[in-house]
Amino acid sequence: MEKMFCLGLALGALGGALAVANSCKMRSLVKKSQEDLLDKIDDAVDKRLECFERKKRDRD
Repeated sequence: MEKMFCLGLALGALGGALAVANSCKMRSLVKKSQEDLLDKIDDAVDKRLECFERKKRDRD
């Protein structure tokens, strides 16, 4: 659920930034920034899920 929200947020931000950016250079910069943001979000969600699974295993 969090990943889908974050993905939607990131894609919306990318769409808005591309609508404003006119030059090819700016679009590529925005795309790279967007990919970096998605990678960071995925890493954070994965760490959170890993922590959750570890706690669940410890309880069992």
